[in-house]
Amino acid sequence: MRNLITILGLMVLVGTEVFAAAIAAGWALAGLLDLGDRVGHVLMGVFSLVAGWIMLKLWHRATEAEPIRSVTHR
Repeated sequence: MRNLITILGLMVLVGTEVFAAAIAAGWALAGLLDLGDRVGHVLMGVFSLVAGWIMLKLWHRATEAEPIRSVTHR
C-alpha cells in the first residue's frame, strides 16, 4: 500500500507539471506564430496527448521500480 501512495503522489506532482507545460507550449506557439485560437487548441490537444504518453511511460517505470503488492494480513 505504501508503494501505491508513493507512486500516486509522484504521478500527481509530475502530471501537473507535464500537462501544464503541454498546454502552455501549445498556447505559446500559437501566440508567437500568430496561428489563431483554433490552431492553439489543436496544439494544446496534441501536446496533451504527448504528455499522456509520457505519464503512461512514467507509470510503467515507477511500478517496475516500486512494485505494487497486495497487503496480506498475518
